[in-house]
Amino acid sequence: MKQLAILSGKGGTGKTTAATTLSSIVKNKIMADCDVEAPNLNIILQGEIVEKEDFYGKETAVIDKNKCIECGLCEELCRFNAISNFEVNPYYCEGCGLCMYKCPVEAIKLVEEKTGHVVYAKTKAGEKVVYAELFPGADGSGKLVTQVRKKAVENIGDSEYLIIDGTPGIGCPVLASATGVDLVLIVTEPTLSGFADMKRVLSAIEGFKISSVVCINKWDLNKEVSQQIEKYCEENNIEVVGKINFDETVVKALKNLQSLSEYPDSIVYRQIYEMWLKIKKILDERVESK
Repeated sequence: MKQLAILSGKGGTGKTTAATTLSSIVKNKIMADCDVEAPNLNIILQGEIVEKEDFYGKETAVIDKNKCIECGLCEELCRFNAISNFEVNPYYCEGCGLCMYKCPVEAIKLVEEKTGHVVYAKTKAGEKVVYAELFPGADGSGKLVTQVRKKAVENIGDSEYLIIDGTPGIGCPVLASATGVDLVLIVTEPTLSGFADMKRVLSAIEGFKISSVVCINKWDLNKEVSQQIEKYCEENNIEVVGKINFDETVVKALKNLQSLSEYPDSIVYRQIYEMWLKIKKILDERVESK
C-alpha cells in the first residue's frame, strides 16, 4: 500500500477539490478524510454508510458524591471554571486531570466521553471512503485522525493506494495525517498567507523525514507570488508537481456536488490528471527503494 497525504497550511486552498478529483482518477484506492472537524469528502463522493463505530475522544472529570467531602479544593484549582457546587460542567471541563490528582479522598475520576463516530462508506461505483462525524461542540484530535486512518487500513482490501485528505494548519491532526505516509502533497495558493503557511507545514513535517511535493492552485491569479513559491521550492529541492489554473468549472462542480471527473474536458481536470502521473511515479520510486 502506498500512502499519499494531501495537506495545506490554511483552509480554502483547494485541497479537498484535489482529493475528490484524484479519487476519480486513481482507481485502486481508498480515501480517508482526516479533516475531522470539517469532513466534506463524502458529501461530494456521496457514499452510503457501511459501518459506523463510536469514538471516545474527550475525557471529562466526574465527582463521586459518596466519596466527596466537599472541601472545595477542586473548584479552587480548576483553571477552566468547570466545577461549581461540587458538580462538573462537561462543556467547560478540558480533562486535564488536575482535580483528580489533587483530590485528597480520590473522589474524582476521568471518564471517556463519546464525541462522535468513525464512518466507513462506499459509493455506488464501489469507491471506499472513511471519515469522521463529530458531535456538535466536540473537538477534532490527532487521536481521531489516527482512528480514521486505522479504519481505512482495515478496509484497504486489494487497494494499492491510501489517499488522505488532511486537516489544514500545522496542529496535532495535521501531524497525525502525515505520520508514516510515503509522500505529502501540499496544496497552496499564490497569496502571501498561502506561501507563508506552506512553509509552516513543510517545517512542521520536516522531522518525519517525509518527501513533500507542492501544487500551486489558481497559480495564474497572482503570477508574481507563484514565481516566489516556485523559486523557494527550487532552492529547497521540493518539486512543484502541479500548477492549476483558476477555472469557474470548479465552482460549478462544487455547487452541483460533483467531482471534476464530471467535466473531463476542463483544463483543471487535465492538469490534476497530469499532476497525478508525476505523483504516481514518485510514489512508485519511493516504495521500490524501500
